[in-house]
Amino acid sequence: MSPRKPLDLFAIAIMVALCVLWGSQPISVKLISADVAPIMQMGVRSAIAAVVLGALTIGREGRGAFSDGSLPAGLLVGLLFAAEFLFIAQGLVLTSASHLVVFLYSAPIFSALALPLRFPDERLSPFQWTGVAVAFGGIAVSFLGGGSLSREMLLGDGLGLLAGLSWGLTTVAIRASKLSEAPAVKTLFYQVAFAGVTLLGLAMLIGQTDMHLTPKVLLHLSYQTVVITLISYVVWFWLLRHYLASRLSILSFLTPLFGVVFGVAILNEPLEPPFLLGAILVLLGISLVSGAEFLRDKFARRTA
Repeated sequence: MSPRKPLDLFAIAIMVALCVLWGSQPISVKLISADVAPIMQMGVRSAIAAVVLGALTIGREGRGAFSDGSLPAGLLVGLLFAAEFLFIAQGLVLTSASHLVVFLYSAPIFSALALPLRFPDERLSPFQWTGVAVAFGGIAVSFLGGGSLSREMLLGDGLGLLAGLSWGLTTVAIRASKLSEAPAVKTLFYQVAFAGVTLLGLAMLIGQTDMHLTPKVLLHLSYQTVVITLISYVVWFWLLRHYLASRLSILSFLTPLFGVVFGVAILNEPLEPPFLLGAILVLLGISLVSGAEFLRDKFARRTA
């Protein structure tokens, strides 16, 4: 495999476009939540994506595509992926999209804390531990300073944080299993297939299967399924195979910024000062953790 490249203008442009798409995702879910419950939206789009990705996987690898020993790990990451989107779906019922997208992107902090338990060479540096402390300080400010927030919103924010934890653990599970060497399409198939079955089942269990399929609803469901779940994730995996992950991770933190802007501009969501301060600290902390390698490389070049 050819070595990963530093970011060029093409990669930066694509990454910024992905951040715009990902930041718009919770806004899209919120806009049609009165016609289709968020959990049903997540289940439908995951199930449709699973059919497409499953067909691609079998088409490329044949009927024995899932007999390569990756199935146990696939079930684990599928469970974590389903949990992540369950927390997102229920969180969006209780809190604002701008709140949820910030807490969701705490995921790199959790993966950075968990990876050293399996990979000793992934131990955090003092610089990164500072980032962890800043990020969790921001989370504390958001919660403890949110006296004006309702109990429902605080619960929704907590679900957003649990979604970030599930995403972070998914990263660890992929890295520590055979999925680290599996094709990206297969890895994504495991995630969306399990999520589709689980979330649709839960939607039926709690009676949230009603769908009022207006043109607006169909447009948003198509956007979430085709553009977000299929195209954007495949492009993301392509970028990871060709460019340095540490550089891409830094740019990915534009996503919550776009999410907050979209939430305020499109949904008229308020920005409470404690949340705004906490969100800035969270993003700063995450940038310190994920950007450590980038800064080390820059410093090494200047001193070489």
